[in-house]
Amino acid sequence: MYPKLVIDLKKVKNNLDRITEMVKGAGCSLMIVTKGYCADMELFKLLEESEIDYLADSRIQNLRKYEGTTKERVLLRLPMISQAEEVVRYAEISLNSEIETIKKLDEAAGKLNKKHKILLMIDLGDLREGIFFKDEDEIYHTVEEILKLENIELFGLGVNLTCYGAVIPKKDNLSILVDIAHKIEAKFNISLTMLSGGNSSSVYLIGKNELPEGINNLRVGEAFLLGDETSYSQMLDGFYDDAFTLEAEIIELKEKQSLPIGETGVDAFGNRPFYEDLGVIKRAITAVGRQDIDPDHLHPADPEISILGASSDHLILNVDKTEKDYKVGDILKFKLEYSSLLRATTSSYVQKEYI
Repeated sequence: MYPKLVIDLKKVKNNLDRITEMVKGAGCSLMIVTKGYCADMELFKLLEESEIDYLADSRIQNLRKYEGTTKERVLLRLPMISQAEEVVRYAEISLNSEIETIKKLDEAAGKLNKKHKILLMIDLGDLREGIFFKDEDEIYHTVEEILKLENIELFGLGVNLTCYGAVIPKKDNLSILVDIAHKIEAKFNISLTMLSGGNSSSVYLIGKNELPEGINNLRVGEAFLLGDETSYSQMLDGFYDDAFTLEAEIIELKEKQSLPIGETGVDAFGNRPFYEDLGVIKRAITAVGRQDIDPDHLHPADPEISILGASSDHLILNVDKTEKDYKVGDILKFKLEYSSLLRATTSSYVQKEYI
């Protein structure tokens, strides 16, 4: 059945072993982020047998799959108040920035007779979640309120960089998180267990020996899955970038002109596409589309094929330059970047095969 995502478990394990060695060798604990492949249970088996410390995901539905795991589970996305009980039930740790939510987690933990750990998120300028680092009064007030709660443990601080504002982690900005932690510890006479210094975009700092002292945890997804650090999109030595491969079937193969005929407006997704006049070309359509992948982050294995565009169900390709004699029914292979992998593993229409 196609479209199909082929998962090479040996390559995945290689990447897992290497990222574990790298992160732990830098003195950090390791959260493996599982949302990029929608908490696939075959990959979970590899993680459960590994030396990683935490399973991290942004969806409670995924963390629920891991009930009974030997690893601690971490909710990456800020909890919804309406999910407080589920958060405490299915995650040992959650990332938080709102005291109202933390108080609801405390209530839920009391009802379930549990202790729930939180990482208080600090925004160092990427402008996604967290208390802005310059708002020291709000940081201290939030910590003071947290310490009054009976069922919540302030486990540490965390930061997210790159994902929204594309701010690159540096020794300078991550050191601000360390400084804030030291101030909190001194002011409240407490000890913070974890300083989580970001995601795959922070991995490159390990190789440069520039991860600030005090940062003792990283949350890694893409570097593990696709072998690249996400600050400068550089491949990591000894990693595979093709542990996941998409296969899609050709459903039409015809010569057509490259420019649409008639007045053009917006496409099915509200975008106004640009078309290059290439004359009459040989085009293939495969049975996969934006509902299943991100065509802007997909690469045909045949280097002579290029992607022209996609609708929700169709991927349109220029096969005019390839020397291969493709036919309707043939299977084309593609390498995936993170956003395409995320969609492919989330889509129920993409089958999986493990090799």
